[in-house]
Amino acid sequence: MTTTRENEPLSAHTTLRVGGPAARFVEAATIDELVDAVREAQAGFDDWRVLGGGSNVVIGDEGVDGTVIRIATRGVERLPDAPGSSRPIRLRVQAGEGWDALVALTVENGWAGLEAMSGIPGSTGAAPIQNIGAYGQEVAENLIAVEVLDDDGERRVIPAPDLKLGYRTSVLKHGGTRAVVLSVDLALEHNADARSRPVQYAQLAEALGVAIGERAPLVGVRAAVLALRAGKGMVLDAADPNSVSAGSFFTNPIVSEAFARTLPTDAPRWPLAPEPPALAMPLGAEPAPPAEPASDEVKLSAAWLIEHAGITRGFALPGSRAAVSKKHTLALINTGGATAAEVAQLARYIQTRVMSEFGVVLHPEPVFVNLEL
Repeated sequence: MTTTRENEPLSAHTTLRVGGPAARFVEAATIDELVDAVREAQAGFDDWRVLGGGSNVVIGDEGVDGTVIRIATRGVERLPDAPGSSRPIRLRVQAGEGWDALVALTVENGWAGLEAMSGIPGSTGAAPIQNIGAYGQEVAENLIAVEVLDDDGERRVIPAPDLKLGYRTSVLKHGGTRAVVLSVDLALEHNADARSRPVQYAQLAEALGVAIGERAPLVGVRAAVLALRAGKGMVLDAADPNSVSAGSFFTNPIVSEAFARTLPTDAPRWPLAPEPPALAMPLGAEPAPPAEPASDEVKLSAAWLIEHAGITRGFALPGSRAAVSKKHTLALINTGGATAAEVAQLARYIQTRVMSEFGVVLHPEPVFVNLEL
C-alpha cells in the first residue's frame, strides 16, 4: 500500500543529507502505486517531484512545497534470451531497484556489462537519465529501452536511441520532459568462464594486472572497482564520513583541442570517446558500429583542475559544515549538519577558483531542486 506522510524531511532520503521538508511525501512500492501516484500529482496543481535513491540530487533547504514521490519499486525480470546476439541476456529492472544490488546480481550470474559500475549508489531508474558510467563502462552500452509514464500520464516505451544518451546526460535529463522512468531493459553478455567485458580504464586494468582491452573474472573486476571507489570515498559506508556526498559533484569539462593547448602541459586530457552504440529494440539486434570520436574536442580532468586551482582535499570555507572530501576533490561532503546553502556556496567558490585560474567552467553533475548554484 502507498505510504503518505506530511512534512517529511528530505535530508533523510538523500546521500548528502541535506534538503528541507516535502509538504507531502508519497512512497510507491509497486509499479501500479507509482503510476497512480504520478497521475494523481499530474492532475493536481501543486509542485511535484520523484525521488529515487537520492544519491545524485541536492535539495534546497526550503524543501518542496508540494508532493515528492519516492520510487520504491523492486524486481528484476529475466526476459527471453536473444540467441545469436553478442549480448543475449535480457533483463527488465524496476526503477526503484538498487543499482549496486543489480550489478551484484549480474556478476553472481556471470553476466557481463555492468561490472565496472559496481558501487554506484542510487536506483536503476535514474541510471539512463544520467547515463551513469565509471571505469570505462556506461549504461548506454547495455540499454535497450525504458518504459516511462509521460507528461500526459500515458505509459510508453522509449527505445534507447531516442534517449540521445551522452556524457552524463539524456533527453530525460535535459529534454524538457517530466517523464517518469518505470522500468529499464538491459542487454548483457554471457560467457562460460564468467569473464568481464574488455577492460577499458587504465587504473582498473592496473589494479587487475591486465592490459587494456583484456578481460578479467567478473568477481575480480567488481572487487577491484569497489576497492578503488572506497579509496575515494565513493562507496556508501556508514563508517566513512567522506561518503556523505552526492558522488562526483562536477563533470569532467569537454573543451576544444585548441583551448586545451592553452592549459599547462601536465593537465590531463583525453580524446572525447565516441558515444556507445545504443541497442535496438528487437531481441536479436546487434549494436551498430561505434561512431568516430570527435576530432576537435577533448575531455579534461575536473579533479586536476580543482586541485591545481588551490583547492585541497578536506578544504572548507570558514565556519561551513560543507567540505571537499578528504579522499577525492570531486566530492563535496556534509561533515555534519550542513545546509544545502553551504554546499552551494562551496561549489560556487570552487567554480570561481577554477574559472579564474584556467578559464574553464565546471558544471555540476547532481540535479538541483529549489537551489541555485
